[in-house]
Amino acid sequence: MTEQISESQKRKNGLNQKANDELAEHMKRGWADTERRDLEPLAQAEHTARRRAGLSARFPGELLVIPAGNPKVRANDTDFPFRPSSDHVYLTGNQSQDAVLVLEPEADGSHRAVAYLRPRSDRENGEFWLDYHGELWDGRRNSLTENERLLGLPCRDIRTLTERLGEATGPIRLLRGYDAGVEAALRDKVTAERDEEFRVVLSEMRLVKDEFEIAELRFACEATARGFEDVVRVLGTDEPTPERAIEGTFFMRARIEGNDIGYASVCAAGPHATTLHWVRNDGEARPGDLLLLDAGVETRTLYTADVTRTLPVDGRFTPVQRTVYDAVYAAQEAGMAAVKPGAGYRDFHHAAQRVLAEHLVAWGLLGDRSVDEVYELGLHRRWTLAGTGHMIGLDVHDCARARNELYVDGTLEPGMVLTVEPGMYFQADDLTVPEELRGIGVRIEDDILVTESGNENLSAGLPRTADDVEAWMTRLRG
Repeated sequence: MTEQISESQKRKNGLNQKANDELAEHMKRGWADTERRDLEPLAQAEHTARRRAGLSARFPGELLVIPAGNPKVRANDTDFPFRPSSDHVYLTGNQSQDAVLVLEPEADGSHRAVAYLRPRSDRENGEFWLDYHGELWDGRRNSLTENERLLGLPCRDIRTLTERLGEATGPIRLLRGYDAGVEAALRDKVTAERDEEFRVVLSEMRLVKDEFEIAELRFACEATARGFEDVVRVLGTDEPTPERAIEGTFFMRARIEGNDIGYASVCAAGPHATTLHWVRNDGEARPGDLLLLDAGVETRTLYTADVTRTLPVDGRFTPVQRTVYDAVYAAQEAGMAAVKPGAGYRDFHHAAQRVLAEHLVAWGLLGDRSVDEVYELGLHRRWTLAGTGHMIGLDVHDCARARNELYVDGTLEPGMVLTVEPGMYFQADDLTVPEELRGIGVRIEDDILVTESGNENLSAGLPRTADDVEAWMTRLRG
């Protein structure tokens, strides 16, 4: 598939007519050799090689195709920022668009990994300056040789992939949903059932994190804590702070440090905190309100934290806010204590939700029903709503395609990383609760690593108890 220069691209860069011969020749000459020959492999290259070997062992004799994906149009001729498929990154470390990893089956049942990538822009045909997405427009790309050094595997021109796939015989599995061109080339050679099995295996491979991934998640949590500190410093104690200012403050910290955010930040103040996925962020955090901030930094290698703190905007909880906060904290403590190797995945959810039910019963919100009855019927869920956590990693909701028997019905193992995030949410229009509770939403969320002996809170750099939160906010505000 040869790159072509469309008429719309020519109009965009002001070249409505073909460049004259003299200009075309002028643009070809006088460019320095910028090939980088001192590149070292990416830090995760040894880990990606091991992961590919594990995948190879699952599918001997089969051709395996894992695309990174293509840019997605945002509006007309502008695209969303490109984010590659997590499975492609997991197996290569590569983050460039239009790339495809192919595991070629060998006679002995193993595989030879090849990355098909976009090469440097061609200076002979003028693509580097005539194409709206050439290097003079979008920036320099790595050469295939440079990518071989970085990724630690052979790299070929992506434009040769269609021919290779056309020649392919035997069983093939494809990660669908990321590259329409690849899917079209393999339309008659793959089946939805086999490809779904492939997607499930890829998801399950990521359930247990290796040392590189754990280090990245730990760093993501540390970077996230710095963003939360910045937010505390901008919260007004005498006047409202726009939720958009809170969102922008956290994002700016992530970007200044060369990172990004792993999902749309929830900057929910006052009654907005009772909406679990409040991302409009068009309200105000007023003194006396609670701010529920659910935000996570995504590292340069695309691993994301997922942390929530509920903060008193003016630095002090009111008595009723503290009552609700302490109940959620107690639930989180119970949930975190249940995270350990050999425990059922659902154990931490049940432990946390049981504590929340106990508090709701004690507050008289469910009449004379017992805690056992309330929990069995799920009546507490009117005010707790969601599950208590999920796996995290390259995706904020990681390993989503894993089979239930290995994930939600499975057993915790060392190296798994999950969130523990109980919450209580009393809607502003809920007439079944006392007026003083209406409009209060509290969630506390941390990222927990399962260790050989128990667990480690990767986001422990942020305070959790009500007293510690107040002291922390006072210290940051000077």
